[in-house]
Amino acid sequence: MKRTALSLMVLLFAAGTLHAGQDRKLQTVAEKSEYTKTSSHSDVMSFITELQKQTSLVRVQTLCMSPEGRKVPLLIIGDPVPSSPADIQKDNRLVVYIQANIHAGEVEGKEAALALARDLTTGTETGLLKDMVVLMTPIFNADGNEKFSDQNRQSQNGPKEVGVRYNGQQLDLNRDAIKLESPEVTAMVTKILNTWDPALLIDCHTTNGSYHQEPVTYVWGYNPNGDPRIIDFMRTKMNPYLKTAMEKDFGILAVEYGNFMDYRNPGKGWTPAGPQVRYITNYTGLRNRLAILDENYTHADYKTRVKGAYALLHSSLTFCSRNKEDIQNLLAQADAASIQRGIKPAQADSFIVEYNQEAYDKKITLRAYDFEIEERENSWPRIKKLDTKKTLHLPYYAKYTAKRSVKFPFGYLIPVYNKTLEQKLLQHGLVVEKLTEPVTLSVEEFSITDIKSGKRPYQGHYLCRLTGTSKTVEKTFGSGTLFVPTGQRLGSLAAYLCEPEMDDGLVAWNFFDRFLVSQWGSRFMTLPVYRVMAPANLAAEQIVQ
Repeated sequence: MKRTALSLMVLLFAAGTLHAGQDRKLQTVAEKSEYTKTSSHSDVMSFITELQKQTSLVRVQTLCMSPEGRKVPLLIIGDPVPSSPADIQKDNRLVVYIQANIHAGEVEGKEAALALARDLTTGTETGLLKDMVVLMTPIFNADGNEKFSDQNRQSQNGPKEVGVRYNGQQLDLNRDAIKLESPEVTAMVTKILNTWDPALLIDCHTTNGSYHQEPVTYVWGYNPNGDPRIIDFMRTKMNPYLKTAMEKDFGILAVEYGNFMDYRNPGKGWTPAGPQVRYITNYTGLRNRLAILDENYTHADYKTRVKGAYALLHSSLTFCSRNKEDIQNLLAQADAASIQRGIKPAQADSFIVEYNQEAYDKKITLRAYDFEIEERENSWPRIKKLDTKKTLHLPYYAKYTAKRSVKFPFGYLIPVYNKTLEQKLLQHGLVVEKLTEPVTLSVEEFSITDIKSGKRPYQGHYLCRLTGTSKTVEKTFGSGTLFVPTGQRLGSLAAYLCEPEMDDGLVAWNFFDRFLVSQWGSRFMTLPVYRVMAPANLAAEQIVQ
Protein backbone atom coordinates (compact mmCIF):
# COMPACT_ATOMS: atom_id res chain seq x y z
CA MET A 1 0.00 0.00 0.00
CA LYS A 2 1.34 3.41 -0.97
CA ARG A 3 1.81 6.03 1.69
CA THR A 4 0.36 9.42 0.94
CA ALA A 5 2.51 12.51 0.98
CA LEU A 6 0.65 13.68 4.07
CA SER A 7 1.33 10.47 5.99
CA LEU A 8 5.02 10.65 5.07
CA MET A 9 5.14 14.23 6.33
CA VAL A 10 3.53 13.14 9.62
CA LEU A 11 6.06 10.33 10.03
CA LEU A 12 8.98 12.61 9.26
CA PHE A 13 7.66 15.23 11.68
CA ALA A 14 7.25 12.62 14.43
CA ALA A 15 10.73 11.25 13.82
CA GLY A 16 12.17 14.74 13.84
CA THR A 17 10.39 15.56 17.08
CA LEU A 18 11.67 12.38 18.71
CA HIS A 19 15.21 13.08 17.53
CA ALA A 20 15.03 16.62 18.85
CA GLY A 21 13.78 15.30 22.18
CA GLN A 22 16.64 12.83 22.39
CA ASP A 23 19.20 15.52 21.59
CA ARG A 24 17.72 18.10 23.93
CA LYS A 25 20.22 18.83 26.69
CA LEU A 26 19.15 18.07 30.24
CA GLN A 27 18.99 21.43 32.01
CA THR A 28 19.31 22.54 35.59
CA VAL A 29 16.66 24.77 37.15
CA ALA A 30 19.12 27.67 36.93
CA GLU A 31 19.52 27.14 33.19
CA LYS A 32 15.82 26.58 32.49
CA SER A 33 14.81 29.69 34.43
CA GLU A 34 17.48 31.83 32.75
CA TYR A 35 19.19 32.12 36.11
CA THR A 36 16.28 33.44 38.14
CA LYS A 37 15.65 30.34 40.29
CA THR A 38 17.50 27.57 42.08
CA SER A 39 16.66 23.89 42.53
CA SER A 40 14.48 22.47 45.26
CA HIS A 41 15.33 19.09 46.72
CA SER A 42 12.77 17.42 44.44
CA ASP A 43 14.27 19.28 41.45
CA VAL A 44 17.71 17.90 42.27
CA MET A 45 16.39 14.36 42.69
CA SER A 46 14.48 14.60 39.40
CA PHE A 47 17.55 15.90 37.59
CA ILE A 48 19.60 12.96 38.90
CA THR A 49 16.90 10.48 37.83
CA GLU A 50 16.79 11.94 34.32
CA LEU A 51 20.58 11.88 34.14
CA GLN A 52 20.60 8.19 35.02
CA LYS A 53 18.26 7.52 32.11
CA GLN A 54 20.79 9.06 29.72
CA THR A 55 24.06 7.52 30.90
CA SER A 56 25.61 4.46 32.49
CA LEU A 57 28.47 6.50 33.93
CA VAL A 58 26.74 7.52 37.16
CA ARG A 59 25.63 5.50 40.15
CA VAL A 60 23.52 7.04 42.91
CA GLN A 61 23.60 6.23 46.62
CA THR A 62 22.00 7.84 49.64
CA LEU A 63 24.79 9.38 51.68
CA CYS A 64 22.48 9.84 54.68
CA MET A 65 19.01 10.92 55.69
CA SER A 66 18.81 14.53 56.79
CA PRO A 67 17.47 15.37 60.27
CA GLU A 68 14.09 16.18 58.68
CA GLY A 69 14.01 12.93 56.69
CA ARG A 70 15.25 13.92 53.23
CA LYS A 71 17.70 11.87 51.19
CA VAL A 72 21.13 13.39 50.68
CA PRO A 73 22.20 11.93 47.33
CA LEU A 74 25.76 10.87 46.54
CA LEU A 75 26.68 10.60 42.86
CA ILE A 76 29.53 8.27 41.89
CA ILE A 77 30.72 9.19 38.40
CA GLY A 78 33.26 7.16 36.46
CA ASP A 79 34.06 5.35 33.24
CA PRO A 80 33.55 2.66 34.31
CA VAL A 81 31.69 3.41 37.52
CA PRO A 82 33.34 1.63 40.45
CA SER A 83 30.96 -0.53 42.43
CA SER A 84 32.76 0.17 45.70
CA PRO A 85 35.84 1.94 47.09
CA ALA A 86 37.69 -1.37 46.87
CA ASP A 87 37.51 -1.16 43.07
CA ILE A 88 39.56 2.05 43.12
CA GLN A 89 42.43 0.27 44.83
CA LYS A 90 42.72 -1.94 41.75
CA ASP A 91 43.20 0.88 39.25
CA ASN A 92 45.12 4.11 39.02
CA ARG A 93 42.37 6.73 38.98
CA LEU A 94 42.24 9.67 41.35
CA VAL A 95 39.10 10.24 43.41
CA VAL A 96 37.80 13.82 43.58
CA TYR A 97 34.92 14.77 45.89
CA ILE A 98 32.73 17.82 45.15
CA GLN A 99 30.40 19.08 47.87
CA ALA A 100 27.85 21.84 47.27
CA ASN A 101 25.04 23.59 49.12
CA ILE A 102 26.52 23.02 52.58
CA HIS A 103 25.10 26.47 53.38
CA ALA A 104 21.83 26.19 51.54
CA GLY A 105 21.37 29.87 50.79
CA GLU A 106 24.64 29.72 48.86
CA VAL A 107 23.20 28.05 45.80
CA GLU A 108 25.44 28.41 42.76
CA GLY A 109 27.66 25.46 43.67
CA LYS A 110 24.61 23.20 43.61
CA GLU A 111 23.65 24.29 40.09
CA ALA A 112 27.24 24.17 38.81
CA ALA A 113 27.80 20.68 40.25
CA LEU A 114 24.66 19.32 38.56
CA ALA A 115 25.70 20.85 35.23
CA LEU A 116 29.18 19.37 35.61
CA ALA A 117 27.72 15.92 36.41
CA ARG A 118 25.74 16.13 33.18
CA ASP A 119 28.70 17.27 31.11
CA LEU A 120 31.00 14.61 32.55
CA THR A 121 28.60 11.82 31.65
CA THR A 122 26.62 12.93 28.60
CA GLY A 123 28.39 16.00 27.24
CA THR A 124 31.76 17.20 26.06
CA GLU A 125 33.77 16.53 29.23
CA THR A 126 33.64 12.73 29.41
CA GLY A 127 37.37 12.53 28.64
CA LEU A 128 38.19 13.74 32.16
CA LEU A 129 36.90 10.44 33.53
CA LYS A 130 39.88 8.63 32.01
CA ASP A 131 41.98 9.70 35.00
CA MET A 132 39.50 10.08 37.83
CA VAL A 133 36.33 9.10 39.61
CA VAL A 134 34.19 12.05 40.72
CA LEU A 135 32.04 11.81 43.84
CA MET A 136 29.46 14.53 44.26
CA THR A 137 26.87 15.65 46.82
CA PRO A 138 25.13 18.53 45.00
CA ILE A 139 22.64 19.22 47.82
CA PHE A 140 24.55 18.49 51.02
CA ASN A 141 22.22 20.53 53.24
CA ALA A 142 18.87 19.24 51.99
CA ASP A 143 16.84 20.59 54.92
CA GLY A 144 18.22 24.11 54.77
CA ASN A 145 17.63 24.15 51.02
CA GLU A 146 13.86 23.75 51.43
CA LYS A 147 13.40 26.80 53.65
CA PHE A 148 12.99 29.08 50.64
CA SER A 149 12.30 32.75 51.35
CA ASP A 150 12.99 36.10 49.74
CA GLN A 151 14.10 37.23 53.22
CA ASN A 152 17.17 34.97 53.17
CA ARG A 153 20.52 36.44 52.09
CA GLN A 154 18.99 39.72 50.93
CA SER A 155 22.37 41.22 50.06
CA GLN A 156 23.04 38.35 47.62
CA ASN A 157 22.64 39.24 43.95
CA GLY A 158 20.04 36.61 43.01
CA PRO A 159 18.15 34.39 42.90
CA LYS A 160 15.24 35.94 44.74
CA GLU A 161 14.37 32.98 46.96
CA VAL A 162 16.97 30.72 48.57
CA GLY A 163 17.27 28.49 51.63
CA VAL A 164 19.09 29.02 54.91
CA ARG A 165 22.59 28.45 56.21
CA TYR A 166 21.86 25.88 58.92
CA ASN A 167 20.65 22.29 58.69
CA GLY A 168 17.61 20.70 60.34
CA GLN A 169 19.42 20.68 63.70
CA GLN A 170 20.17 24.43 63.57
CA LEU A 171 23.84 23.52 63.01
CA ASP A 172 26.32 25.14 60.65
CA LEU A 173 27.67 22.09 58.83
CA ASN A 174 30.97 23.82 58.09
CA ARG A 175 31.66 23.96 61.82
CA ASP A 176 31.04 20.27 62.46
CA ALA A 177 34.22 18.55 61.27
CA ILE A 178 35.56 17.87 64.77
CA LYS A 179 32.44 17.14 66.83
CA LEU A 180 30.57 15.25 64.06
CA GLU A 181 27.10 15.93 65.46
CA SER A 182 25.21 16.19 62.19
CA PRO A 183 24.25 13.16 60.07
CA GLU A 184 25.50 15.00 56.98
CA VAL A 185 29.08 15.66 58.10
CA THR A 186 29.32 12.38 59.99
CA ALA A 187 28.39 10.54 56.78
CA MET A 188 30.78 12.66 54.74
CA VAL A 189 33.67 11.67 57.00
CA THR A 190 32.76 8.01 57.54
CA LYS A 191 31.38 7.12 54.10
CA ILE A 192 33.50 9.33 51.83
CA LEU A 193 36.75 10.45 53.44
CA ASN A 194 37.38 7.24 55.39
CA THR A 195 36.32 4.86 52.62
CA TRP A 196 36.83 6.50 49.21
CA ASP A 197 39.79 8.58 50.45
CA PRO A 198 39.49 11.33 47.81
CA ALA A 199 42.73 13.00 46.75
CA LEU A 200 40.90 16.34 46.46
CA LEU A 201 37.84 17.77 48.22
CA ILE A 202 36.12 20.90 46.90
CA ASP A 203 33.57 22.60 49.17
CA CYS A 204 31.35 25.20 47.42
CA HIS A 205 30.22 28.38 49.20
CA THR A 206 29.29 32.02 48.61
CA THR A 207 31.19 34.79 50.40
CA ASN A 208 29.73 38.07 51.65
CA GLY A 209 33.15 39.62 51.37
CA SER A 210 34.76 42.86 50.31
CA TYR A 211 33.95 44.55 47.02
CA HIS A 212 36.08 43.40 44.08
CA GLN A 213 35.72 42.40 40.43
CA GLU A 214 36.64 38.71 40.71
CA PRO A 215 33.50 36.51 40.90
CA VAL A 216 35.44 33.51 42.26
CA THR A 217 37.61 33.38 45.35
CA TYR A 218 39.12 30.23 46.80
CA VAL A 219 41.78 28.96 49.15
CA TRP A 220 43.37 25.65 50.13
CA GLY A 221 43.49 23.85 53.49
CA TYR A 222 46.05 25.83 55.49
CA ASN A 223 46.16 24.53 59.06
CA PRO A 224 49.94 24.47 59.71
CA ASN A 225 49.84 21.06 61.38
CA GLY A 226 49.09 19.62 57.94
CA ASP A 227 51.92 18.39 55.75
CA PRO A 228 53.79 21.52 54.53
CA ARG A 229 54.46 19.91 51.13
CA ILE A 230 50.73 19.71 50.45
CA ILE A 231 50.14 23.34 51.48
CA ASP A 232 53.04 24.45 49.27
CA PHE A 233 51.80 22.37 46.32
CA MET A 234 48.34 23.90 46.54
CA ARG A 235 49.67 27.45 46.89
CA THR A 236 52.49 27.45 44.36
CA LYS A 237 51.33 24.96 41.70
CA MET A 238 47.59 24.41 41.75
CA ASN A 239 46.64 27.97 42.69
CA PRO A 240 48.32 29.73 39.73
CA TYR A 241 47.08 27.05 37.33
CA LEU A 242 43.47 27.58 38.42
CA LYS A 243 43.66 31.35 38.02
CA THR A 244 45.09 31.06 34.53
CA ALA A 245 42.75 28.29 33.39
CA MET A 246 39.59 30.00 34.62
CA GLU A 247 40.43 33.25 32.87
CA LYS A 248 41.72 31.64 29.65
CA ASP A 249 39.09 28.90 29.23
CA PHE A 250 36.02 30.54 30.79
CA GLY A 251 36.68 34.27 30.96
CA ILE A 252 36.33 34.13 34.76
CA LEU A 253 38.53 36.18 37.08
CA ALA A 254 39.59 34.67 40.39
CA VAL A 255 41.55 35.68 43.47
CA GLU A 256 42.56 34.07 46.74
CA TYR A 257 39.72 34.03 49.28
CA GLY A 258 39.72 36.68 51.97
CA ASN A 259 38.65 40.08 53.17
CA PHE A 260 40.38 43.33 53.96
CA MET A 261 42.05 43.17 57.34
CA ASP A 262 41.08 46.81 57.80
CA TYR A 263 38.51 48.55 55.56
CA ARG A 264 39.90 51.91 56.59
CA ASN A 265 43.35 50.84 55.42
CA PRO A 266 42.89 48.31 52.57
CA GLY A 267 46.60 48.14 51.83
CA LYS A 268 47.21 46.56 55.22
CA GLY A 269 46.40 43.13 53.83
CA TRP A 270 43.98 40.41 52.79
CA THR A 271 43.06 37.53 55.10
CA PRO A 272 40.92 34.37 55.00
CA ALA A 273 39.06 32.82 57.94
CA GLY A 274 41.09 31.07 60.63
CA PRO A 275 43.05 27.80 60.44
CA GLN A 276 40.72 25.86 62.75
CA VAL A 277 39.96 22.31 61.72
CA ARG A 278 36.23 22.65 62.41
CA TYR A 279 36.20 23.96 58.81
CA ILE A 280 35.98 21.05 56.40
CA THR A 281 38.76 22.12 54.02
CA ASN A 282 41.22 22.63 56.88
CA TYR A 283 40.12 19.29 58.30
CA THR A 284 40.79 17.61 54.94
CA GLY A 285 44.21 19.21 54.72
CA LEU A 286 45.09 17.84 58.16
CA ARG A 287 44.25 14.38 56.77
CA ASN A 288 47.05 14.79 54.16
CA ARG A 289 44.70 15.47 51.26
CA LEU A 290 44.18 18.38 48.86
CA ALA A 291 41.26 20.68 49.62
CA ILE A 292 39.74 23.78 48.04
CA LEU A 293 37.31 26.16 49.71
CA ASP A 294 35.29 27.74 46.89
CA GLU A 295 33.82 31.10 47.92
CA ASN A 296 31.89 32.66 45.03
CA TYR A 297 31.33 36.38 45.27
CA THR A 298 27.87 37.32 46.59
CA HIS A 299 27.78 40.69 44.77
CA ALA A 300 28.28 39.10 41.35
CA ASP A 301 25.03 38.24 39.57
CA TYR A 302 23.66 34.72 39.96
CA LYS A 303 24.51 33.58 36.43
CA THR A 304 28.09 34.75 36.77
CA ARG A 305 28.41 32.96 40.11
CA VAL A 306 27.14 29.68 38.62
CA LYS A 307 29.50 30.05 35.67
CA GLY A 308 32.33 30.88 38.05
CA ALA A 309 31.68 27.86 40.26
CA TYR A 310 31.57 25.65 37.17
CA ALA A 311 34.85 27.11 35.93
CA LEU A 312 36.59 26.38 39.23
CA LEU A 313 35.25 22.82 39.41
CA HIS A 314 36.17 22.07 35.80
CA SER A 315 39.63 23.64 36.08
CA SER A 316 40.31 21.68 39.26
CA LEU A 317 39.47 18.41 37.53
CA THR A 318 41.65 19.35 34.57
CA PHE A 319 44.57 20.10 36.88
CA CYS A 320 44.14 16.74 38.61
CA SER A 321 44.02 14.95 35.28
CA ARG A 322 47.23 16.62 34.08
CA ASN A 323 49.07 16.18 37.37
CA LYS A 324 47.71 12.82 38.51
CA GLU A 325 51.04 11.11 39.13
CA ASP A 326 52.52 14.10 40.94
CA ILE A 327 49.47 14.24 43.21
CA GLN A 328 49.58 10.52 43.92
CA ASN A 329 53.28 10.69 44.76
CA LEU A 330 52.80 13.75 46.95
CA LEU A 331 50.03 12.15 49.00
CA ALA A 332 51.93 8.88 49.35
CA GLN A 333 54.97 10.79 50.65
CA ALA A 334 52.83 12.71 53.14
CA ASP A 335 51.22 9.51 54.42
CA ALA A 336 54.56 7.74 54.79
CA ALA A 337 56.06 10.71 56.63
CA SER A 338 53.08 10.85 58.99
CA ILE A 339 53.37 7.18 59.87
CA GLN A 340 57.12 7.32 60.37
CA ARG A 341 56.96 10.45 62.55
CA GLY A 342 54.58 8.77 64.97
CA ILE A 343 56.37 5.42 65.08
CA LYS A 344 59.61 7.05 66.16
CA PRO A 345 59.18 10.74 67.03
CA ALA A 346 62.40 12.70 66.65
CA GLN A 347 63.49 15.27 69.19
CA ALA A 348 62.70 18.03 66.71
CA ASP A 349 59.19 16.78 65.88
CA SER A 350 56.60 19.16 67.28
CA PHE A 351 52.91 19.99 67.10
CA ILE A 352 51.58 23.54 67.00
CA VAL A 353 49.04 24.45 69.70
CA GLU A 354 49.07 28.25 69.19
CA TYR A 355 49.50 30.06 65.87
CA ASN A 356 51.03 33.20 64.46
CA GLN A 357 49.33 34.65 61.38
CA GLU A 358 51.80 35.89 58.78
CA ALA A 359 51.82 37.10 55.18
CA TYR A 360 53.40 35.17 52.35
CA ASP A 361 56.34 36.82 50.65
CA LYS A 362 54.45 37.13 47.36
CA LYS A 363 51.58 39.60 47.31
CA ILE A 364 48.23 38.90 45.66
CA THR A 365 46.57 41.09 43.04
CA LEU A 366 43.02 42.23 43.82
CA ARG A 367 40.90 44.05 41.23
CA ALA A 368 39.06 46.22 43.70
CA TYR A 369 36.54 49.05 43.72
CA ASP A 370 36.77 52.29 45.60
CA PHE A 371 34.28 52.50 48.44
CA GLU A 372 33.01 54.86 51.11
CA ILE A 373 32.62 54.02 54.79
CA GLU A 374 29.59 55.28 56.68
CA GLU A 375 30.15 55.10 60.43
CA ARG A 376 27.14 54.01 62.49
CA GLU A 377 26.75 54.30 66.24
CA ASN A 378 26.53 50.95 68.03
CA SER A 379 26.71 49.07 64.75
CA TRP A 380 29.14 47.93 62.08
CA PRO A 381 30.02 50.64 59.56
CA ARG A 382 28.18 50.53 56.23
CA ILE A 383 30.42 50.04 53.19
CA LYS A 384 29.23 51.69 49.97
CA LYS A 385 30.82 50.57 46.68
CA LEU A 386 31.74 53.26 44.15
CA ASP A 387 32.01 52.81 40.38
CA THR A 388 35.72 53.60 40.19
CA LYS A 389 38.07 50.62 40.02
CA LYS A 390 41.60 50.15 41.25
CA THR A 391 44.14 47.35 41.34
CA LEU A 392 45.67 46.54 44.71
CA HIS A 393 48.73 44.43 45.48
CA LEU A 394 48.17 43.11 48.98
CA PRO A 395 50.06 40.96 51.46
CA TYR A 396 48.12 37.72 51.89
CA TYR A 397 47.87 36.68 55.53
CA ALA A 398 47.13 32.99 55.02
CA LYS A 399 50.38 31.63 56.42
CA TYR A 400 50.13 30.25 59.95
CA THR A 401 53.28 29.43 61.89
CA ALA A 402 54.13 28.20 65.36
CA LYS A 403 53.59 30.59 68.21
CA ARG A 404 53.86 27.73 70.68
CA SER A 405 54.46 24.04 70.07
CA VAL A 406 54.67 20.83 72.09
CA LYS A 407 56.82 17.81 71.36
CA PHE A 408 55.07 15.31 69.12
CA PRO A 409 54.21 12.12 71.06
CA PHE A 410 54.23 8.42 70.25
CA GLY A 411 50.57 8.29 71.26
CA TYR A 412 47.88 9.09 73.83
CA LEU A 413 46.51 6.95 76.66
CA ILE A 414 42.95 7.68 77.87
CA PRO A 415 42.16 5.66 81.03
CA VAL A 416 38.49 6.63 81.53
CA TYR A 417 35.37 4.96 80.22
CA ASN A 418 33.74 7.24 77.70
CA LYS A 419 31.93 5.39 74.94
CA THR A 420 31.04 8.63 73.15
CA LEU A 421 34.70 9.63 72.98
CA GLU A 422 35.72 6.18 71.75
CA GLN A 423 33.07 6.30 69.04
CA LYS A 424 34.10 9.80 67.99
CA LEU A 425 37.73 8.75 67.52
CA LEU A 426 36.63 5.81 65.38
CA GLN A 427 34.29 7.95 63.30
CA HIS A 428 37.28 10.06 62.30
CA GLY A 429 38.91 6.94 60.88
CA LEU A 430 41.64 6.71 63.50
CA VAL A 431 43.35 3.53 64.60
CA VAL A 432 42.32 3.13 68.26
CA GLU A 433 43.39 0.30 70.54
CA LYS A 434 42.49 -0.98 74.02
CA LEU A 435 45.07 -2.33 76.42
CA THR A 436 44.56 -6.03 77.06
CA GLU A 437 47.00 -6.05 80.01
CA PRO A 438 47.99 -3.40 82.56
CA VAL A 439 51.18 -1.48 81.88
CA THR A 440 53.32 0.95 83.87
CA LEU A 441 54.86 3.70 81.78
CA SER A 442 56.62 7.02 82.01
CA VAL A 443 54.15 9.52 80.51
CA GLU A 444 53.38 13.22 80.43
CA GLU A 445 50.32 14.28 82.41
CA PHE A 446 48.55 17.62 82.06
CA SER A 447 47.52 19.40 85.27
CA ILE A 448 44.84 22.03 84.77
CA THR A 449 45.42 25.48 86.24
CA ASP A 450 42.51 27.31 84.59
CA ILE A 451 39.46 26.69 82.42
CA LYS A 452 37.89 29.31 80.19
CA SER A 453 34.54 28.74 78.53
CA GLY A 454 32.84 30.70 75.80
CA LYS A 455 30.58 33.50 76.99
CA ARG A 456 27.72 32.33 74.79
CA PRO A 457 26.74 29.10 73.04
CA TYR A 458 28.47 28.33 69.77
CA GLN A 459 27.01 25.52 67.67
CA GLY A 460 25.34 24.20 70.82
CA HIS A 461 28.56 24.26 72.88
CA TYR A 462 30.44 26.52 75.23
CA LEU A 463 33.91 26.12 73.78
CA CYS A 464 36.46 25.17 76.42
CA ARG A 465 40.12 26.29 76.66
CA LEU A 466 42.51 24.82 79.20
CA THR A 467 45.73 26.19 80.58
CA GLY A 468 48.01 24.08 82.68
CA THR A 469 51.37 22.43 83.10
CA SER A 470 52.79 19.15 81.91
CA LYS A 471 55.16 16.94 83.87
CA THR A 472 56.59 13.47 83.47
CA VAL A 473 55.18 10.84 85.83
CA GLU A 474 55.20 7.08 86.10
CA LYS A 475 51.68 5.71 85.99
CA THR A 476 49.96 2.35 85.72
CA PHE A 477 47.20 1.99 83.14
CA GLY A 478 44.69 -0.81 83.43
CA SER A 479 43.18 -3.13 80.86
CA GLY A 480 40.62 -1.35 78.74
CA THR A 481 42.57 1.94 78.61
CA LEU A 482 42.29 3.52 75.16
CA PHE A 483 45.52 4.00 73.22
CA VAL A 484 45.60 6.32 70.20
CA PRO A 485 48.90 5.88 68.34
CA THR A 486 50.25 8.71 66.22
CA GLY A 487 52.13 6.29 63.97
CA GLN A 488 49.28 6.14 61.50
CA ARG A 489 48.28 7.96 58.33
CA LEU A 490 46.00 10.27 60.31
CA GLY A 491 48.56 10.88 63.02
CA SER A 492 48.27 14.67 62.81
CA LEU A 493 44.49 14.42 63.18
CA ALA A 494 44.95 12.13 66.20
CA ALA A 495 47.18 14.74 67.84
CA TYR A 496 44.81 17.58 66.99
CA LEU A 497 41.87 15.77 68.57
CA CYS A 498 43.74 14.68 71.71
CA GLU A 499 46.08 17.55 72.58
CA PRO A 500 44.78 19.26 75.78
CA GLU A 501 45.43 22.84 74.68
CA MET A 502 44.15 22.79 71.11
CA ASP A 503 41.68 25.56 70.34
CA ASP A 504 39.52 23.18 68.29
CA GLY A 505 40.10 19.64 69.58
CA LEU A 506 37.93 17.28 71.59
CA VAL A 507 38.64 19.15 74.84
CA ALA A 508 37.49 22.40 73.23
CA TRP A 509 34.24 20.77 72.07
CA ASN A 510 33.40 19.52 75.61
CA PHE A 511 34.06 15.80 75.19
CA PHE A 512 36.08 15.82 78.45
CA ASP A 513 33.98 18.25 80.50
CA ARG A 514 32.92 15.70 83.11
CA PHE A 515 36.58 14.91 83.84
CA LEU A 516 37.88 18.47 84.29
CA VAL A 517 36.52 19.50 87.70
CA SER A 518 35.61 17.43 90.73
CA GLN A 519 31.85 16.84 90.83
CA TRP A 520 31.81 17.36 94.62
CA GLY A 521 34.11 20.35 94.82
CA SER A 522 35.84 23.04 92.82
CA ARG A 523 39.33 21.60 92.43
CA PHE A 524 40.67 20.93 88.96
CA MET A 525 41.31 17.31 88.07
CA THR A 526 44.16 15.87 86.05
CA LEU A 527 43.08 15.62 82.43
CA PRO A 528 42.70 11.90 81.58
CA VAL A 529 44.77 12.17 78.41
CA TYR A 530 48.37 11.09 78.89
CA ARG A 531 51.07 11.65 76.31
CA VAL A 532 53.33 8.66 75.63
CA MET A 533 56.55 10.29 74.49
CA ALA A 534 58.82 7.31 73.78
CA PRO A 535 58.03 4.24 71.67
CA ALA A 536 56.54 1.49 73.81
CA ASN A 537 55.42 -2.07 73.20
CA LEU A 538 51.87 -2.39 74.50
CA ALA A 539 49.64 -5.44 74.81
CA ALA A 540 46.59 -4.03 73.04
CA GLU A 541 43.84 -4.93 70.61
CA GLN A 542 42.60 -2.67 67.85
CA ILE A 543 38.95 -1.65 68.14
CA VAL A 544 37.02 -2.56 65.03
CA GLN A 545 33.60 -1.01 64.44
